[in-house]
Amino acid sequence: MFYEIRTYRLKNGTIPQYLKVVEEEGIEIQKSHLGTLVGYFFSEIGTINEIVHIWAFTSLDDREARRKRLLADPRWQAFLPKIRDLIEVAENKIMKPANFSPRSEAH
Repeated sequence: MFYEIRTYRLKNGTIPQYLKVVEEEGIEIQKSHLGTLVGYFFSEIGTINEIVHIWAFTSLDDREARRKRLLADPRWQAFLPKIRDLIEVAENKIMKPANFSPRSEAH
């Protein structure tokens, strides 16, 4: 299992707007292609204006194929402009759990 951890720093004060549009439109499009959502978070204490979402994949090839399908979806292409200008910095990590780590039972 591999975990993709996507972290976005948003423009000041835009977390409510970002979360609303993702909840109303974006998350269902993502889930239909990416599959297993481990969690979707926003900062309350610490670094402000931060969104973190974590997706689980069986392999890096699985991730690549799923992301390719997402990017090709016309619904996703129409959705992206609604969040693109709210994001100031984006970071992406791929993490692999240690043998003793609890894991998502997805896939």
